[in-house]
Amino acid sequence: MHQPPSGPTRRTQFVFAAFAVAMTAAMAVLALDTPQQAGGFPLTYITPLTDRPSVGDDLIFATKNGLERQRWTGIVIHHLGEPFGTPESIHRQHLSWGYQGLGYHFLLGNGNGLGNGEIHVGYRWVEQLPGAHVVGEAGRVHNEHSIGICLIGDGDRHEFSERQLKHLTRLVQRLQQEFGIPADAVHLHSELASDLSSPGRLFSKANFRSQLLDAPR
Repeated sequence: MHQPPSGPTRRTQFVFAAFAVAMTAAMAVLALDTPQQAGGFPLTYITPLTDRPSVGDDLIFATKNGLERQRWTGIVIHHLGEPFGTPESIHRQHLSWGYQGLGYHFLLGNGNGLGNGEIHVGYRWVEQLPGAHVVGEAGRVHNEHSIGICLIGDGDRHEFSERQLKHLTRLVQRLQQEFGIPADAVHLHSELASDLSSPGRLFSKANFRSQLLDAPR
Protein backbone atom coordinates (compact mmCIF):
# COMPACT_ATOMS: atom_id res chain seq x y z
CA MET A 1 0.00 0.00 0.00
CA HIS A 2 1.31 3.39 -1.00
CA GLN A 3 2.20 5.59 2.00
CA PRO A 4 1.78 9.43 1.82
CA PRO A 5 5.01 11.38 2.15
CA SER A 6 5.93 12.14 5.76
CA GLY A 7 7.29 15.66 5.03
CA PRO A 8 6.48 18.59 2.74
CA THR A 9 6.74 17.93 -0.96
CA ARG A 10 9.24 19.79 -3.12
CA ARG A 11 6.37 21.87 -4.48
CA THR A 12 5.35 22.89 -0.95
CA GLN A 13 8.96 23.72 -0.08
CA PHE A 14 9.20 25.90 -3.17
CA VAL A 15 5.98 27.75 -2.25
CA PHE A 16 7.21 28.42 1.29
CA ALA A 17 10.59 29.61 0.00
CA ALA A 18 8.95 31.97 -2.50
CA PHE A 19 6.70 33.32 0.25
CA ALA A 20 9.69 33.95 2.53
CA VAL A 21 11.53 35.82 -0.20
CA ALA A 22 8.46 37.95 -0.94
CA MET A 23 8.00 38.83 2.74
CA THR A 24 11.67 39.75 3.10
CA ALA A 25 11.42 42.06 0.09
CA ALA A 26 8.24 43.63 1.44
CA MET A 27 9.85 44.27 4.83
CA ALA A 28 12.85 45.88 3.13
CA VAL A 29 10.57 48.27 1.24
CA LEU A 30 8.71 49.15 4.45
CA ALA A 31 12.02 49.78 6.21
CA LEU A 32 12.98 52.37 3.58
CA ASP A 33 9.81 54.30 4.44
CA THR A 34 10.32 54.12 8.21
CA PRO A 35 12.11 57.05 9.93
CA GLN A 36 15.44 55.92 11.25
CA GLN A 37 18.19 57.57 13.24
CA ALA A 38 20.94 58.09 10.67
CA GLY A 39 24.39 58.70 12.05
CA GLY A 40 23.02 59.77 15.39
CA PHE A 41 20.61 62.27 13.87
CA PRO A 42 17.82 62.89 16.39
CA LEU A 43 14.34 62.55 14.93
CA THR A 44 12.75 65.94 14.39
CA TYR A 45 9.91 67.17 12.27
CA ILE A 46 8.83 69.73 9.73
CA THR A 47 6.07 72.11 10.69
CA PRO A 48 3.41 72.53 7.99
CA LEU A 49 3.19 76.26 7.42
CA THR A 50 0.65 77.65 4.98
CA ASP A 51 0.60 81.15 3.59
CA ARG A 52 -2.18 82.06 6.00
CA PRO A 53 -1.63 82.78 9.71
CA SER A 54 -2.23 79.76 11.92
CA VAL A 55 -5.20 79.59 14.24
CA GLY A 56 -5.29 77.80 17.58
CA ASP A 57 -2.51 75.51 18.75
CA ASP A 58 0.84 76.20 17.12
CA LEU A 59 3.10 73.23 16.40
CA ILE A 60 6.11 75.53 16.73
CA PHE A 61 5.55 75.48 20.48
CA ALA A 62 4.71 71.78 20.84
CA THR A 63 8.00 70.98 22.56
CA LYS A 64 8.85 67.81 24.45
CA ASN A 65 8.53 69.14 28.00
CA GLY A 66 7.07 72.63 27.64
CA LEU A 67 8.84 75.92 26.97
CA GLU A 68 11.85 77.27 28.85
CA ARG A 69 10.38 80.76 28.91
CA GLN A 70 13.10 82.37 30.99
CA ARG A 71 15.87 81.03 28.74
CA TRP A 72 14.95 82.64 25.42
CA THR A 73 15.76 86.35 25.31
CA GLY A 74 16.89 86.80 21.70
CA ILE A 75 16.85 85.51 18.12
CA VAL A 76 19.75 85.20 15.66
CA ILE A 77 19.27 84.89 11.88
CA HIS A 78 21.80 82.93 9.81
CA HIS A 79 22.20 81.59 6.31
CA LEU A 80 23.67 78.21 5.47
CA GLY A 81 26.12 79.65 2.94
CA GLU A 82 25.27 76.81 0.55
CA PRO A 83 22.49 76.55 -2.07
CA PHE A 84 21.46 73.06 -0.92
CA GLY A 85 20.86 71.62 2.51
CA THR A 86 18.80 69.09 4.42
CA PRO A 87 18.50 68.66 8.18
CA GLU A 88 20.51 65.44 7.90
CA SER A 89 23.33 66.96 5.81
CA ILE A 90 23.66 69.97 8.12
CA HIS A 91 23.56 67.71 11.16
CA ARG A 92 26.42 65.61 9.77
CA GLN A 93 28.40 68.76 8.94
CA HIS A 94 27.97 70.08 12.47
CA LEU A 95 29.05 66.73 13.93
CA SER A 96 32.24 66.98 11.84
CA TRP A 97 32.87 70.39 13.41
CA GLY A 98 32.66 68.91 16.87
CA TYR A 99 29.13 70.08 17.68
CA GLN A 100 26.65 67.73 19.32
CA GLY A 101 24.45 67.63 16.24
CA LEU A 102 22.44 70.25 14.37
CA GLY A 103 23.31 73.59 15.94
CA TYR A 104 20.28 75.61 14.85
CA HIS A 105 16.86 75.51 16.45
CA PHE A 106 15.02 76.05 13.14
CA LEU A 107 15.80 75.64 9.45
CA LEU A 108 13.88 77.42 6.68
CA GLY A 109 13.91 75.67 3.31
CA ASN A 110 14.43 77.21 -0.11
CA GLY A 111 13.07 74.30 -2.13
CA ASN A 112 16.51 72.80 -2.60
CA GLY A 113 16.78 69.97 -0.09
CA LEU A 114 13.95 71.25 2.10
CA GLY A 115 10.64 72.53 0.77
CA ASN A 116 10.36 76.20 -0.12
CA GLY A 117 9.30 78.00 3.06
CA GLU A 118 9.08 74.81 5.12
CA ILE A 119 10.24 75.02 8.70
CA HIS A 120 12.31 72.21 10.13
CA VAL A 121 12.14 72.14 13.92
CA GLY A 122 15.45 70.91 15.26
CA TYR A 123 15.93 68.61 18.22
CA ARG A 124 17.49 71.44 20.22
CA TRP A 125 14.18 73.29 20.08
CA VAL A 126 12.05 70.21 20.67
CA GLU A 127 14.10 69.52 23.81
CA GLN A 128 14.61 73.24 24.65
CA LEU A 129 18.41 72.98 24.57
CA PRO A 130 20.99 75.70 23.96
CA GLY A 131 22.11 76.14 20.37
CA ALA A 132 25.51 75.98 18.67
CA HIS A 133 25.16 78.71 16.06
CA VAL A 134 26.94 81.90 17.16
CA VAL A 135 30.74 82.06 16.91
CA GLY A 136 33.19 84.28 18.74
CA GLU A 137 32.93 86.00 22.10
CA ALA A 138 29.18 86.58 21.71
CA GLY A 139 28.62 82.86 21.36
CA ARG A 140 28.62 82.08 25.07
CA VAL A 141 25.55 84.24 25.75
CA HIS A 142 23.69 83.85 22.47
CA ASN A 143 24.05 80.09 22.14
CA GLU A 144 22.60 79.78 25.62
CA HIS A 145 19.79 82.32 25.31
CA SER A 146 19.11 83.10 21.64
CA ILE A 147 17.01 81.07 19.21
CA GLY A 148 19.03 80.16 16.11
CA ILE A 149 17.21 80.30 12.75
CA CYS A 150 19.03 79.34 9.55
CA LEU A 151 17.90 80.12 6.00
CA ILE A 152 19.05 77.43 3.59
CA GLY A 153 20.83 79.18 0.74
CA ASP A 154 23.70 81.58 0.19
CA GLY A 155 22.66 85.19 0.76
CA ASP A 156 25.93 86.48 -0.66
CA ARG A 157 25.19 85.00 -4.09
CA HIS A 158 21.43 84.61 -4.43
CA GLU A 159 18.38 86.28 -2.97
CA PHE A 160 16.18 84.15 -0.76
CA SER A 161 12.76 83.15 -2.07
CA GLU A 162 9.76 85.35 -1.33
CA ARG A 163 7.98 82.52 0.47
CA GLN A 164 11.08 81.67 2.49
CA LEU A 165 11.36 85.28 3.72
CA LYS A 166 7.62 85.52 4.40
CA HIS A 167 7.76 82.46 6.63
CA LEU A 168 10.93 83.70 8.32
CA THR A 169 9.16 86.92 9.26
CA ARG A 170 6.12 85.05 10.55
CA LEU A 171 8.26 82.65 12.56
CA VAL A 172 10.22 85.49 14.14
CA GLN A 173 7.03 87.41 14.95
CA ARG A 174 5.49 84.35 16.59
CA LEU A 175 8.61 83.81 18.69
CA GLN A 176 8.65 87.49 19.65
CA GLN A 177 5.05 87.33 20.79
CA GLU A 178 5.43 84.08 22.70
CA PHE A 179 8.57 85.09 24.61
CA GLY A 180 8.27 88.87 24.65
CA ILE A 181 11.44 89.33 22.59
CA PRO A 182 11.91 92.98 21.56
CA ALA A 183 13.03 93.98 18.07
CA ASP A 184 16.45 95.08 19.31
CA ALA A 185 17.10 91.53 20.54
CA VAL A 186 16.65 90.08 17.04
CA HIS A 187 20.10 89.95 15.44
CA LEU A 188 21.74 88.97 12.20
CA HIS A 189 24.76 86.74 12.76
CA SER A 190 26.96 89.33 11.05
CA GLU A 191 26.04 91.84 13.77
CA LEU A 192 27.52 89.53 16.39
CA ALA A 193 30.60 88.35 14.46
CA SER A 194 32.21 91.11 12.39
CA ASP A 195 34.17 88.74 10.15
CA LEU A 196 30.97 87.06 8.87
CA SER A 197 28.37 88.27 6.36
CA SER A 198 25.59 85.84 7.39
CA PRO A 199 22.75 85.92 6.37
CA GLY A 200 24.45 87.51 3.36
CA ARG A 201 24.71 90.87 1.63
CA LEU A 202 21.56 90.18 -0.43
CA PHE A 203 19.44 89.73 2.67
CA SER A 204 17.21 92.80 2.96
CA LYS A 205 17.97 93.90 6.49
CA ALA A 206 15.86 97.06 6.32
CA ASN A 207 12.77 95.26 5.02
CA PHE A 208 13.15 92.51 7.61
CA ARG A 209 13.54 94.95 10.49
CA SER A 210 10.53 96.97 9.38
CA GLN A 211 8.36 93.90 10.05
CA LEU A 212 9.63 93.09 13.50
CA LEU A 213 7.27 93.56 16.41
CA ASP A 214 7.69 95.95 19.31
CA ALA A 215 7.36 93.29 21.97
CA PRO A 216 8.95 94.50 25.20
CA ARG A 217 9.73 91.71 27.68
